[in-house]
Amino acid sequence: MKKVLLLITVLLISAASYAQIETPVKWSYAAKKLNNNEAVVFLRATIQDGWHIYSLNVGDGGPIKTSFKFTPSKEYTLVGTVAEPAPIKKYEEAFKMNVTYFEKTVTFQQKVKLKSGKLAAIKGQLEYMTCNDKKCLPPEDVDFSIPLGK
Repeated sequence: MKKVLLLITVLLISAASYAQIETPVKWSYAAKKLNNNEAVVFLRATIQDGWHIYSLNVGDGGPIKTSFKFTPSKEYTLVGTVAEPAPIKKYEEAFKMNVTYFEKTVTFQQKVKLKSGKLAAIKGQLEYMTCNDKKCLPPEDVDFSIPLGK
C-alpha cells in the first residue's frame, strides 16, 4: 500500500511540474508627457534568453506578428502608428520564410494627442507570439492600462 501511495504521489508531482505554463516574456509600460497636448506611451517586452517575439511587420504565412489594439477614448487620439526599433531578420525553417523578430528586450512606442487635461490612461490589448529554436508557444493576448498622470 505504501508503494502505491508513493507511486501516485510521484506521478502527481511529475504531472504538476510538466503542466507549468511557460512565460518567457514579461511586459511593462510607461508614459511620458511631451507637453500639455501630447504624450508617448512605451510598451516594453523583456524576453528570456533563447526566446524571441515577432515584429509588427511579418509577412503572410508566417508567425503571428506583435500587434496593439488601443481602446478608443474621448480623452486621447492616436498619432500615427506604433513604432518599433530595427528588428533582427532571419530565415526560419519552420515558416519557410524570412521573419523579423526581437530578442532580450524591445520597446514599442505610440504617440498620442491628449484631448483634455484630465487624468487619463491609455488602455488596450496586445497580441504576440513567442518562439525559441525548438518550439513556438500559442499566441497570447495581454490587456494593458498605462496611466498618463497630470
